Amino acid sequence: MSHELLESDGDSSQDVSDFNWDEYLEENEAVSVPHHAFKHVDQGLQTGLTPGMKLEVCVRSESDQPYWVATIITTCGQLLLLRYEGYQDDRRADFWCDIMTADLHPLGWSREQGKPMRPPEGVREKQPDWEGVLEKALAEKCTAPANLLEGPQRGKDPVDLLCPGCSVELQDGTDPAVAWGAEVEENVGGRLRLRLAGTEGLSLHPHSTRWVYYLHPCLHPPGWAKKHGHALRPPSALVSLHTEEEWDEVRQRIIGQSDDNALSDEFSKDRPAIAAHCFAEGMKLEAVDPASPFCISPATVTKVFSDQYFLVKMDDLRGDDSASEGGGRSFLCHRDSPGIFPAQWSLKNGLSLSPPPGYQGQDFDWADYLKQCEAEAAPQNCFPTEQSDHSFKVAMNLEAVNPLSPEHIHVATVTKVKGQHIWLSLEGLKQAMPELIVHVDSLDIFPVSWCETNGYPLLYPIKPKVEKQRKVAVVQPEKQQAPPKSSSPDALKQQISSQSETGQGNGKYCCPKIYFNHRCFSGPYLNKGRIAELPQCVGPGNCVLVLKEVLTLLINSAYKPSRVLRELQLDQEGRWHGHGETLKAKYKGKSYRATVEIVRTADRVAEFCRKTCIKLECCPNLFGPRMVLERCSENCSVLTKTKYTYYYGKKKSRRVGRPPGGHSNLEGGVKRRGRRRKRRKQLFVHKKRRSSASLDNTPAGSPQGSGEEEDLDDEDSLSDDTGSELQDDQDDSEYSVGKSQPPTPSPSPPTTPRPTRKRRKPRSPSYSDDENHPPSPKSLRAEVPQKLCLDTSPLEWTVTDVVRFIRTTDCAPLARIFMDQEIDGQALLLLNLPTVQECMDLKLGPAIKLCHHIERVKLAFYQQFAT
Repeated sequence: MSHELLESDGDSSQDVSDFNWDEYLEENEAVSVPHHAFKHVDQGLQTGLTPGMKLEVCVRSESDQPYWVATIITTCGQLLLLRYEGYQDDRRADFWCDIMTADLHPLGWSREQGKPMRPPEGVREKQPDWEGVLEKALAEKCTAPANLLEGPQRGKDPVDLLCPGCSVELQDGTDPAVAWGAEVEENVGGRLRLRLAGTEGLSLHPHSTRWVYYLHPCLHPPGWAKKHGHALRPPSALVSLHTEEEWDEVRQRIIGQSDDNALSDEFSKDRPAIAAHCFAEGMKLEAVDPASPFCISPATVTKVFSDQYFLVKMDDLRGDDSASEGGGRSFLCHRDSPGIFPAQWSLKNGLSLSPPPGYQGQDFDWADYLKQCEAEAAPQNCFPTEQSDHSFKVAMNLEAVNPLSPEHIHVATVTKVKGQHIWLSLEGLKQAMPELIVHVDSLDIFPVSWCETNGYPLLYPIKPKVEKQRKVAVVQPEKQQAPPKSSSPDALKQQISSQSETGQGNGKYCCPKIYFNHRCFSGPYLNKGRIAELPQCVGPGNCVLVLKEVLTLLINSAYKPSRVLRELQLDQEGRWHGHGETLKAKYKGKSYRATVEIVRTADRVAEFCRKTCIKLECCPNLFGPRMVLERCSENCSVLTKTKYTYYYGKKKSRRVGRPPGGHSNLEGGVKRRGRRRKRRKQLFVHKKRRSSASLDNTPAGSPQGSGEEEDLDDEDSLSDDTGSELQDDQDDSEYSVGKSQPPTPSPSPPTTPRPTRKRRKPRSPSYSDDENHPPSPKSLRAEVPQKLCLDTSPLEWTVTDVVRFIRTTDCAPLARIFMDQEIDGQALLLLNLPTVQECMDLKLGPAIKLCHHIERVKLAFYQQFAT
């Protein structure tokens, strides 16, 4: 197959941000290859420290800061979960530390340095004979390697070590006793772009660079060739670039490079030993040409270098001159090399074998071919035992390297699976390419979203734009075609920016800057933490584009994006007589789409933003053309989501949270469903099936948002997904925290607020209750939640400061846990209910009480120091 016909034609201008794997898989009703199937990717993220290893760590809770032995329980990148020796199976005192900042050393280090060794107080209480426990631990041979805790390799995974500028050596692809130097130009998640020595300044030369994954067996640390007595010789494709004297200078430069011990250890630790083979010269087999891996053809063992390596050449019957034209027809192999098979393997697996070029005859027959060549086939025992224990299945998706253009990575689909090899169809090509034959352990295939994770372009199929003009009356689970590329958030931002720069949005249709005032009340639908992460403003630019971007950001900031999309969708009246835009939302694995009306002229933007805020039951100033600097004119700081819904949401309407002026977006013919009795939720809610990473960072019960969302009315649920949404709502409210739920209050609010009992102020010098902001006359019905006023940022608190704060609360008995686990201010701000329950082994009631105080600290931190 000609290389000229198959040269890469991928469009490098495509950006990974324009492609959404979730939408692609949903539209094609496909699944991705499991992440664990790509062993080389997981291996690149390991630091070498594994659970069960022991080390010495500084006990900062003690006055003289002695050292004590700890065991690694779990690793997460450069974070370690440790347990002090002596706690046995008691996990309550487990603590996290960062390899880069913690004082960690291998076993025996303290005694060598003359440092004191003494356990924390909790261990001394559990183990009176702690000296014996120490001696037993130091005698064990399970210490963490010193080079992983100290020196330049500390806290780094294997990928981090191979930074741009590092020198390596590449073993020749046809002779194992030959190598050449190279320099790392780029490291993309362990995939290295190497610049071969002697080609500096020759960027356009086709053989000057090479892409190699860091685990490739041909990659070695500097000094490898000299150490093993191998020759340093440039690749044949580069020899004509310099004279022999110039190459000698480059060779001396390679030899003079220092041997990096860290790289040497990294290259050698995870590579399997190469098994001895029993191939002999002249043996025939079936093989996939690595330079053109599209078919299986006959090949011959042409040279045996050692008991580990041999050379295989693809058969070509056209004569020596023709065969020599195809460079790379020979390749180095060992017993376990992928892409080599015994004769008749294709026939046994129902595959077609491509005859060698120049073969006479229509049907290839191995018996006739062996007789014609006067050769013998390699016996079955020369090949490893065939296995099929992997996770690749037909129609699964992944990301794969284009072998003819290694700088391009494509969306790929598994089309066939035979043993340990898979057939892949690449997408995103202008011209069709035959299916690739790849081993399941190939270093050139990656899980979905690998490119996005590493910020590398992914080539994907481009669909033509399809503009939809019909109005959508209800929001239904989306089964239609993906929206045009221009509807992505990044594309919208680019359009808004370009229009602002070129002046296309000037005049009547130019929208001013729209500010997100995250200090304002976010209402029952919007997540306060996500609102705070939005950009300060969007625009200026075309009104439709700017407001579409604003609404998209708000939808994505909701607890339930589908519910917010339902609130925003265009009703039959078309009140604004503006422009209908299709917006999307994703929630719990479903995609939703609705047409939203957007104003087109600048004079209506302010009113549109205010009315939209009212529709979402948030502060009218949450977003709009006016920036709220300190205090909101609506005095929304005294509101919480629970109190807003109770006092105001039900005042004039029986709908939960429906403000005056709200409207139902159901069609008139839709019958009202039976109402479901709802219960008031408490302030701290742990929602089912929501990961801790997605919890709102805003403290529960704070004026800015309590982290909970009101249930949907049955009448708001749509006909196509009523059952599923109601069940989701019931599941979400299943873990509402509280001793008992009070009955649903009367729709009419009480005439006077219930008196609240003031709490005694903590006596700590660094925090005190803040009562300097009494409610305004507008908010007499809402209670002012108790706040903290911090003198110093919690990020600067030491373990002692945290313990002192806990002792000022009604959770004082838990202060010992904070001391034992060495929780400082930074760790305190990361705690949430699931973490407290799991790591501190607390029951639900004490955990909630403790989290209440932690959330007060978070709120004070956000209000005083995070702005």
